Amino acid sequence: MADAESDAVPERSSEFASVSLGEIEPARSRHMWTRSAVHATAELLVAGRWDGIVTAYERDALEGDSSGAGSELEHEPEPRWTVDHPDHAVGIASLEAGGAESDGGTAETIVVAGRGDSGAIAGYDAETGEQRWRYDTAADVGEPVEDSVFYLPYVVALEADAETGQLYAAARRYERDGETRQWHSTVYAFESDGTVRWRYETDASPIAMDLAADGERLAVGYNRCMGDHDTGLVVLETESGTLEWTWDPGTEGDRRVGDVSFDGETVAVASHGDKRGYLLGPGGAERWRVDLAVPTDIDGETLYAYPNHVHANDGRVAFVTGNTYAEESRETENCHPNEHRIAAFDREATPLWDDAVRGFVHGLAAEGDRLVAPCAQNFRVRDPETHAVRRYDLESGAATVERLPGIATAAATDDETLAAIEEPVEYHDEDETRGEYALRVTALE
Repeated sequence: MADAESDAVPERSSEFASVSLGEIEPARSRHMWTRSAVHATAELLVAGRWDGIVTAYERDALEGDSSGAGSELEHEPEPRWTVDHPDHAVGIASLEAGGAESDGGTAETIVVAGRGDSGAIAGYDAETGEQRWRYDTAADVGEPVEDSVFYLPYVVALEADAETGQLYAAARRYERDGETRQWHSTVYAFESDGTVRWRYETDASPIAMDLAADGERLAVGYNRCMGDHDTGLVVLETESGTLEWTWDPGTEGDRRVGDVSFDGETVAVASHGDKRGYLLGPGGAERWRVDLAVPTDIDGETLYAYPNHVHANDGRVAFVTGNTYAEESRETENCHPNEHRIAAFDREATPLWDDAVRGFVHGLAAEGDRLVAPCAQNFRVRDPETHAVRRYDLESGAATVERLPGIATAAATDDETLAAIEEPVEYHDEDETRGEYALRVTALE
């Protein structure tokens, strides 16, 4: 396969407009957990921060002067509103049909997912920021048993149905007692007013969801299965939450699925179990599978990398892999040849193109055939050139690289604008802070 990145790939790091998000502890050489979120609506760009502050900015104010988005702003714009979410604000979605209009308000609702003591999901009026509803997922998954970020109730995914104004969410909580490790999780269907229509509860760890285009099915990927729930993928009927079918890579251990993506009647799956990519038909029938970062022997070590993200659209599928790990040791100086890589395939599993994303991708943003990969550090290489927002065309592989001084950890995109969160980073063997905590905005050509 041809590598999409070359010296001819456009780089536009100077064209980001920037709004400060305040202070955050710099990341170190290793990547950290999800600490930020960004979301785009027709009128707003909304940023969620680790301290719980959620800020909504007018898109017009952030998209610069007459030269277009990405031009430098003379003055940082005032936000439309700012709210203090009950927990760390780590996920954002919007509901077009949510809520009733009042006092000149709007029917649109901004939904924020939290990681914290309550695992709160809350809906905010898009016009005013007023809280319309709140649901604490800790009531279902339980309260944290230790004062550590890994034990906090965590809303890992949100999916909004634009046609119905309904919302789907997945929350989880981890606990450990000696050698006993447990997950508690719930998948929710919410009405637009925050009323829970159904719950789907398991003792596994959900990591990703995707809603079918017709709104009738919800795919949920489970990363860790160490209890009674022993399958990596479930597909639920959205009206009632009824289980339609399941699928699993059939591998040993508790690692199963990293991400899922609907494309019509098919579901693409990034498998943590065997480090492969799959395309499944109705009922979970396997259409094809491809090796992505399967265990590979290098210099006497067996190395692998997890396929962490997948996006499928119009018969094409792209997978993104993450960090290198060694089977027999915690540390390794070697790198898997397919770590930090994006690879695309057609409906017959024929390779289309691939490229090195170079740094860890916390989350893949997608709009149709447009893919946006916010790339953070690569802790084994520690090269600041990995700090970037990379854009791809799913069909052709055409790429653009937006360089950042800090690490890119979240992104959102639509037909006109790309927004990303930059976080500062301090490598453990350097006495330097690179980048800042900021919302970056640029135009799309």
